[in-house]
Formats: sequence, structure tokens, C-alpha cells
Amino acid sequence: MAFKPLHDRVLVKRVESEEKTKGGLIIPDSAKEKPAEGEIVAVGEGARKDSGELIAPSVKAGDKILFGKWSGTEVTLDGEELLIMKEGDIMGIIS
Repeated sequence: MAFKPLHDRVLVKRVESEEKTKGGLIIPDSAKEKPAEGEIVAVGEGARKDSGELIAPSVKAGDKILFGKWSGTEVTLDGEELLIMKEGDIMGIIS
């Protein structure tokens, strides 16, 4: 894929949620919520201060993250559904 986000934006692929609950109940597609967990595919160069100095991003491609339920803009690139969001929408990195 030849896409690089600009500034402090990141490209995220959602991680699919479980099909079953811990108790073994199968969750139908209509009842599933979109997951708020994903993997970073690409990262922009970072934001800039008013002085023009570059602020490096805190995340990198391959990081597993948590983000807000309504974060980002959904896009389709190469037939794959992805999200573009600002780095500030990311709540944390899953280790």
C-alpha cells in the first residue's frame, strides 16, 4: 500500500472482536460493536510546534492500540477498511 498519513495522523486497521463470549454464547453480527482496538499500519511525520520544530510521534507502525469509540475517519484502501485518526485520539498502546 502506498499511503502515508500527514502530520500527526495515523492509519489504523481494526482488530476483529471475538465471535463468542467467555461463556460460549455466539454474538450475531447485528449485535456486535465495532472494536476500539487496532494495529497501526502507517504513521505521519509528527506535529509541528508554533516555532516550526517537529514533535515526533509516540507510536509506530505495528503498535497495538486502544482508541475512542467514535475516533477517526473510515476509509477503504486497496479493498481494506481502515481508519485515519489523529495521534491524540489514541488512548494507549497495548503491550
